[in-house]
Amino acid sequence: MTGMPNEPWYAPLPPCDATVPCGQGRHTVRWEAGELRLPDHSDPEAELVLAALGGDKARCVEIAQTWRRHLADLTVLSIGPRSAADPVEVSWDDVDAAAQATQAIVYNPRHGTMQLASPPAAAIARAAVRRMRYQQEAGQASQRRLDMLSLLALGTGFQVRLIGQVIAAHADRLDEPDEHGHSIRPALKAALAGRLAPVAERWLGIDPDQVEVALHRDAGWGSVELTGRGEQRRLRVSLPVWWLARVWACGLALTGRHLVVAVERAGWPDAQVLALRAPGAEPVSLSAHAIDGPPGTPDGPHWEI
Repeated sequence: MTGMPNEPWYAPLPPCDATVPCGQGRHTVRWEAGELRLPDHSDPEAELVLAALGGDKARCVEIAQTWRRHLADLTVLSIGPRSAADPVEVSWDDVDAAAQATQAIVYNPRHGTMQLASPPAAAIARAAVRRMRYQQEAGQASQRRLDMLSLLALGTGFQVRLIGQVIAAHADRLDEPDEHGHSIRPALKAALAGRLAPVAERWLGIDPDQVEVALHRDAGWGSVELTGRGEQRRLRVSLPVWWLARVWACGLALTGRHLVVAVERAGWPDAQVLALRAPGAEPVSLSAHAIDGPPGTPDGPHWEI
């Protein structure tokens, strides 16, 4: 396989619902076909206009805004789950507590400053600048924490789908810097390594610390090689960063005791994948079918060959 399927990366993912407290009741927030939807709000844009005029903003609408703000946020990759056995659980009570803390941020301009009888104008100006900078930074940090908690409270299904969307926003722009001018490669490589290692442990029983991961950029799906013995044992894997969205986020990483390295035809509930039975083997094309997961498993697709 030298190319990617024509279908969007999320084609093997079914819709995902979460129930959130909104107003006096509880509403459904839905992810479907790559978009966040609010089925209980007929006109979210009109609600935003009313909120801008002083009205209350519905929590569902706030969540939709937060989702859009972080669709390309690389820090999401370091916060979200690494595997189904590694859920990140946040309750709406946690979100409410964070919201109250955000609203309660008040800076006392007199705190920690020397009171002069006649402070010089330059000193007053510098103090004003420091206050403004502090308030801005504290407000941004608090709002960011609230954003992350709100997204995590949606549950594992949404967390995994958001990771896929962040990957999709950057996978074809590896040489472009982030907003601070830094390379995005380290963050993407860390995201790939952190999520591939648990898969390799389930696949081969290898210690995750013995898995070495590289970003594959050439034609083809990449490579998987097992070398050494004992403490020197190493699984060296090179995969494109798209693997995180097209394979991992869609629940296909380990299917039928095969490591899936690429998707040839994306779809739900049937997909065609390229998979390895063992390191060093030639990949084979397999048909995968989605099934219901065992009771109590996280919200996400489960596949069998």
